[in-house]
Amino acid sequence: MEAFYTIQGEGAHTGRAAYFIRLGGCDVGCHWCDVKESWDASVHPKLSIDSLVAGALQYPGRMAVITGGEPLMHDLTDLTASLQAAGFRTNIETSGVCQVVTGSWDWICFSPKKFKKPNPAIYTQADELKVIIYNQSDFAFAESFAPHLRPDCKLFLQTEWSRSNEMLPRIVEYVKDHPQWQISLQTHKYLDIP
Repeated sequence: MEAFYTIQGEGAHTGRAAYFIRLGGCDVGCHWCDVKESWDASVHPKLSIDSLVAGALQYPGRMAVITGGEPLMHDLTDLTASLQAAGFRTNIETSGVCQVVTGSWDWICFSPKKFKKPNPAIYTQADELKVIIYNQSDFAFAESFAPHLRPDCKLFLQTEWSRSNEMLPRIVEYVKDHPQWQISLQTHKYLDIP
């Protein structure tokens, strides 16, 4: 769908320079999704892996974040191999719904959604759990995954942007009471950067 160089605004790598590759295609269908235009893969041009890597190499940062849509709808083996061969660390954000995790990853952000159950195979692979908090019941949803993850998996709660005024104070109190969790903010939106 698009590729761009910016600052990672969320999760464990917040504040780091990153080249984002947003792939088209998603069948999860979150009603609050901020990139619904990514859902239909057929409306976006197909680019070669070489052109994606060449685009990333134009910038000094060496972290590539593959996102979507749902990026694991695609076989990412060749893309990640090419990025790593060019010196990039490969990160992905996925809902974990796909049956297979393809690609070679330095960091996997697992961001489950209520609308479609994840494949439990993602649990042992996740380096980071990031749950979007849209309403109060999402705290229990987040907690339902924590026991299944590796002990070193980082746990993040992030408010859905349009509900920040209401939910962020609740997240703050929740993290104070449950310090195994951290707050993830969409800092790129606060800073007004893409």
